[in-house]
Amino acid sequence: MADPKGFLKTTQRELPPRRPVPVRIMDYKEVYEAADPAMVRRQAGRCMDCGIPFCHKGCPLGNLIPEWNDLMWRGEGRAAIERLHATNNFPEFTGRLCPAPCESSCVLGINQPAVTIKQVEVSIIDEAFAHGWVEPEPPQRLTGKTVAVVGSGPAGLAAAQQLTRAGHTVAVYERDDRIGGLLRYGIPDFKMEKRHLEARLRQMRDEGTRFRAGVEIGVDISWSDLRSRYDAVVVTTGATVPRDLPIPGRDLAGVHFAMEYLVESNRAVAGDQVDHQISAHGKHVVVLGGGDTGADCIGTAHRQGALSVTNLAIGVQPPEARPSHQPWPMTPTLFEMSSAHEEGGERTYLASTVEFLGDGAGEVRALRVAETEFVDGRRVPKSGTEREIPADLVLIALGFTGPERTALEDQLGAQFTARGSVARDDDYATTADGVFVAGDAGRGQSLIVWAIAEGRAAAAAVDRHLMGATALPSPVRPADVAIGLQPA
Repeated sequence: MADPKGFLKTTQRELPPRRPVPVRIMDYKEVYEAADPAMVRRQAGRCMDCGIPFCHKGCPLGNLIPEWNDLMWRGEGRAAIERLHATNNFPEFTGRLCPAPCESSCVLGINQPAVTIKQVEVSIIDEAFAHGWVEPEPPQRLTGKTVAVVGSGPAGLAAAQQLTRAGHTVAVYERDDRIGGLLRYGIPDFKMEKRHLEARLRQMRDEGTRFRAGVEIGVDISWSDLRSRYDAVVVTTGATVPRDLPIPGRDLAGVHFAMEYLVESNRAVAGDQVDHQISAHGKHVVVLGGGDTGADCIGTAHRQGALSVTNLAIGVQPPEARPSHQPWPMTPTLFEMSSAHEEGGERTYLASTVEFLGDGAGEVRALRVAETEFVDGRRVPKSGTEREIPADLVLIALGFTGPERTALEDQLGAQFTARGSVARDDDYATTADGVFVAGDAGRGQSLIVWAIAEGRAAAAAVDRHLMGATALPSPVRPADVAIGLQPA
């Protein structure tokens, strides 16, 4: 184990400081300052190497957390990244973007603050890249089999890397002009600078993975044509259909889905010319939805110079401490203060949006909101509590309902579940022969760590389908989340 007395000597969590708010909102660089290696070593030393490491189960990837905590405490960074890469293709992504369900399962968390697992993880991979320890791992031989991966988010990239290393010839198709999916255009740079994505893509290219950006399957190439060209196809298109709010005034100018706003911002930050960019500069901004996407909108609006930012959530404010009905080692729903919330704005819970109000010229000027009350288990606006909130820009960040389905149904005959996800069996196979699905397209909107885990598992299923057997690891199965093959 790491320091046998570490959890007794160091009883508090330590994290790198965030850059001062007045400084960081002037740019899009990551909000955290560089971590002190001594602090990381000290925190890794708090790991108790439990007889039953619940953090393994808390992590969908099954990360070998006690092992690389021990190695980091001993100063063996190169060995630590080897153990981390054994289960996780992209710790530079999860170490920055994952909400760390492993920490909720940390045994130390029963009566002390949990080990800073996520911070140790990102420190391992950052050190590895800095020292040149992340090297290409091309296959020793080629199988002669070809695989198309459609979608270049975390699930698609994980599946592609695993299949390439197994010896298959893999091409990743992405309809955007750059590879990365939501990692590229959905995540603001202040959460993850794109240099981390570029570094990993260089490794994958050197391993032999081929990338085809600017190609939309279903439009530029039909799904059926793609299937005929390859021995197998993996669908990792994500759950990209946003959940709308069909209330009066929805068609007013200035009311946008969150992803419309974030994609344009990311393109502008990347140096692209974005005509008529949706901007929060000098505007009263209202963000609907209290999740991570909403927080990304808040942080972006601050950096664009919004006049005010208001965040509305329809539900009850979560508790700050673990509630009794979500005991350890469950992942609790807690009130969180992200870096974007720390930068300003107002957060309001139990707020139901009733109507978007216009200025007479087709532009949004305000929202009519009411308190939320619960009637027969439903959340409804409470009569008599209506009020107006000024709004020049409204961003709808209410989550996603599933993948885009028309082309998949019409051209491939794929079936969908009642939840709107692509139907699949326990081997990630869809109802279309030789076509597999992984990530949000198959399980619904979820976490980045689940996307990578499913990409790895689907790759093992594809390898088995092509070769009759596989040596690739399979961390999770669709049955873990009870998604069956029932057509909608």
